[in-house]
Amino acid sequence: MTIACSRLANLRVPAICAPMFLVSGPDLVIAACKAGMIGSFPALNQRTSQGLKQWLAQIDGALAETVNPAPYGVNLVVHHSNPRLEADLAVCVEYRVPLVITSLGVRPDLIRRVQAYGGLVFHDVTTVKHAKKGIDAQVDGLILVCAGGGGHSGLLSPFAFLPEVRAVFGGTIAIGGAISSGQAIAAVRALGADLAYLGTRCIATQESMAPAEFKQMLVAGTAADIVYTSAITGVAGNFLRASLCRAGLDPDHLPAREPGTFATRRTDVESEGEGVKAWKQIWSAGQGLGSVHDLPTMADLTSRLCAEYRQACGALALAAQPVVAGTPASKAETSTHWEAQ
Repeated sequence: MTIACSRLANLRVPAICAPMFLVSGPDLVIAACKAGMIGSFPALNQRTSQGLKQWLAQIDGALAETVNPAPYGVNLVVHHSNPRLEADLAVCVEYRVPLVITSLGVRPDLIRRVQAYGGLVFHDVTTVKHAKKGIDAQVDGLILVCAGGGGHSGLLSPFAFLPEVRAVFGGTIAIGGAISSGQAIAAVRALGADLAYLGTRCIATQESMAPAEFKQMLVAGTAADIVYTSAITGVAGNFLRASLCRAGLDPDHLPAREPGTFATRRTDVESEGEGVKAWKQIWSAGQGLGSVHDLPTMADLTSRLCAEYRQACGALALAAQPVVAGTPASKAETSTHWEAQ
């Protein structure tokens, strides 16, 4: 693992429960950290910076009573439309949040303030261009949101994205995009990433704040139920077709929205703009929802992911063994070996 990853101690499985808008709250974060996965939430899920303080106090108090919990993180939207950034950053510094995840912009001064108290800054990106901006600003880690991820996802395959970034960055790299199993976590580790970034799979848990109807859409859905569009927020992302229809929109004929009009204030979320229903009625998810079949607790989900991850790593180690020690394997022998796995 990289230096930054070595500071993220007490992980049973190398994964982050992603910060999800209007879904991630203290219950989900605490459950994830107690189970051995990094938990995180967006600061804007709280109505005010004072409310953010209360959430952090609640999380710190719960984890202080737990033996060796995983660390937690807070997502800060750095886009200029976020009027709470400075106040929320001050709260994160006051509470010495272990991991700050920045998105929609890079602020070197923010990075320095978090690193000054020993915190880590991971930057959420969807392109190599934006990854390089984060590298130039000296972030500790990058979260590569690849094709198929929920919310504001990118279009790059991890097989293309990761090698380009790894060639110029020696820090921690997490990969997100349709990751819903321990086997998928093992796959991104085999590819060269340090951590996996799970969103959709963690929405469908007992502790998430998602409405019951949202969770049931995930359990019932497949990749074909995902619509990739910039019409909702001005930033391209993946959304549930059923929730678009439920909000009175035609998924195949969505209204245009001006790029860069990303709304971050809670009041923007709760009001209804022309042509587009309130965000809280339009739900995002990734293409991995075809692997979501139940609504476990985070503890049960993490145990399952851990078992699947170890099994997959063991299979990879076995598959790496030579077919016939000391001699070249014939085509027939190789075929038989892989079929046996």
